[in-house]
Amino acid sequence: MLGWDGLEGAQAAITGGASGLGAATVEYLQARGMDVTVLDRDTDKGQAISSRLGVRFIEVDVASAESVAQAAEQVASGAPLRVVVNCAGVGGAAKTVSRGRPHDFEKFARTININLIGSFNVASQLAAIMSQTEPYNPDGGRGVIVNTASVAAYDGQVGQLAYAASKGGIVSMTLPMARDLADKGIRVNTIAPGLFLTPLLDELPTEVQDSLGKQVPFPSRLGSALEYADLVGSIVQNTMLNGEVIRLDGAIRMAPR
Repeated sequence: MLGWDGLEGAQAAITGGASGLGAATVEYLQARGMDVTVLDRDTDKGQAISSRLGVRFIEVDVASAESVAQAAEQVASGAPLRVVVNCAGVGGAAKTVSRGRPHDFEKFARTININLIGSFNVASQLAAIMSQTEPYNPDGGRGVIVNTASVAAYDGQVGQLAYAASKGGIVSMTLPMARDLADKGIRVNTIAPGLFLTPLLDELPTEVQDSLGKQVPFPSRLGSALEYADLVGSIVQNTMLNGEVIRLDGAIRMAPR
């Protein structure tokens, strides 16, 4: 089944929705008639996008079960929840051993807690809310969860140990989560972006951005946040798409460095 039927006025909750890929997704879904809730830890950016677009902002720490539970209560008070997109995440770089010293345990754990456990935390708690809604399409569908991995899950580079592990966990979580939620009419898919012009890369000099973009076979440029949001839209519309991880990367395969 294709299209936006039954989704106009329904709620979409986007973690990391105050900036980058998340913010583009917020604008994309709002433009298609959805009632969007931004879930983010950055209150300044969250309030800014709330004021600019008129969307609801809820401060949340995705790595905290209590924080997500409090946010979930507010989400449950809104329009029927049909779409959840997990964009919240952190980067960072460190080797397994560097100059004779082991990888900092706390830094590794923080990356796993935010990227992997945070995605699970939000997906699980908001799926519980979604499962209580009435089906909105003839298939008995209640909604869809879209998680965000990275090509680093497959092509982790030197220094990406924690990041690649966290994103690889999201990839591995996709199919069993989709199977878990199938009897509730909830689909689960994951997007694995390549090199995208996010706020982190936007801080780099133009010549560095261009150099990174040339590594992409075609199109030879950095991806735009809108292209990520457009894929979210395709996943939302196509109800046969379930349990899948989609690389959005212009055919790049990352080198070791």
